[in-house]
Amino acid sequence: MAKGMQAKPVKEKLTDKLVKDCKEKLLKTKMDLLNRVKEAREKLDLGEKGGDEADQTMRLLAEQEMLNLNDRLRSQLFEIESALGRIESGAFGFCEETEEPIEVERLKAIPWTRLSIEGAEIRESMDRRYAR
Repeated sequence: MAKGMQAKPVKEKLTDKLVKDCKEKLLKTKMDLLNRVKEAREKLDLGEKGGDEADQTMRLLAEQEMLNLNDRLRSQLFEIESALGRIESGAFGFCEETEEPIEVERLKAIPWTRLSIEGAEIRESMDRRYAR
């Protein structure tokens, strides 16, 4: 190698082991989310009815917070189910925006991701452009 030149970092490939590890992480995360939904519903069902205006307001605020949490959890579950579907169909690990392989480290960190870093930047720039 010539002086002053640096070696390019070696990109890891999408291996069967990586896909298996991601699938295990997706399934574990899915179970955790389902348990959180169940716990949240149980807490909401325990709330007493009645009370003065302040009690009713606090209960309504807690219910709204619960609904917001449920929406976020449902969205995460959708992304996890989609990723599991991509694993089954063989499309897992490829960016929806660039159609290039998603970085291995990104998949390890966020196995339900649909976008590579470059794809996420493209999508973000498009969102900003059309948000005006």
